[in-house]
Amino acid sequence: MHPSIALEVGNDSQKDPNDTSALHETSLRLADTDGDFPVHWKSGSLKYSDFKLMTEGGTAKLFLCRDINLHREVVYKTLHPEMRESEIETQRFLREARVTAKLAHPGTVPVYEMGRDRNGDMYFTMKRVRGRNLRDIIQGLRDGSEKITQLFTLDVLIDSLIQICQTVAYAHNHGVIHRDLKPANILIGGFGEVLVLDWGLAKVWGESDLEHEALPKDSDPALTPAGRRYGTPLYMAPELARGDAHIDGRVDVFSLGNILFEILTLKQLLHGKTAQDVADNLLGQALLKPSEAAPDRSIPATLEAICCRALEKDPRERYPSVQSLLDALRAYRLAGASLG
Repeated sequence: MHPSIALEVGNDSQKDPNDTSALHETSLRLADTDGDFPVHWKSGSLKYSDFKLMTEGGTAKLFLCRDINLHREVVYKTLHPEMRESEIETQRFLREARVTAKLAHPGTVPVYEMGRDRNGDMYFTMKRVRGRNLRDIIQGLRDGSEKITQLFTLDVLIDSLIQICQTVAYAHNHGVIHRDLKPANILIGGFGEVLVLDWGLAKVWGESDLEHEALPKDSDPALTPAGRRYGTPLYMAPELARGDAHIDGRVDVFSLGNILFEILTLKQLLHGKTAQDVADNLLGQALLKPSEAAPDRSIPATLEAICCRALEKDPRERYPSVQSLLDALRAYRLAGASLG
């Protein structure tokens, strides 16, 4: 699991997303809000206590901890000590913190602070958010979960995708391309809010990248591995799979089309045992239409057309921007179309 996904606290797929009790686990108390100002004020990493490991990946760990000064829980992310000397992973870590902090949008997670601990290891803290990721929701639909099926109808998921597009379009307007959009990086909260996570691979206009390199041939196609890589093979655009040096926001359009394909079919668009297998299939084979991949599902023709255009291999044939894709999805919803 990528560490950023730990923002989905507990990652309990059995919880009811509409059960708001889980979203307010601790009621406010006067003792928490009206205490005297600390005599010995703590700053930096020293102001965090009660660390509980939430999850860890190949490069980083996430902890739930308490901000002593503000009496609140926050998420604390830090690189593994062995990654301290990695220029690539250090750049990704700094990029994720800074990009997320600069993108002040309801669809991103607020970053509170960045610094180094007493051992010299970098960390940043961010808001604790609750919900479930889109990957688990889609898996619940595949499994036929009655509760998930009732809560996450096609219209609900399209509305969520519209929120995702709004966040990504906002990022593009501020010079940032995500490059790693996938269901596991989308969090849907108990109030219907939708968050786009993991900006560590983002491309920021005007800043150089250290990561340009071909796909590792034997890497897991479902993961974003450490090292010089862009994105997750199962969801990346052809130009990323080829290693094109010059890319633009249309790589995110393709990934969003890929997510839409999975919403419509409950199946993955791309397949392969390794990242290279996936890239070969993406570049060498025609992509199925949603109705071809899932003939047993009733897929609205308008959504299929939107999906197919977003998934054009030639970026010149895709929607020219995420905003254009967003406009098409909004038009579909305004027309009142649904699965029925």
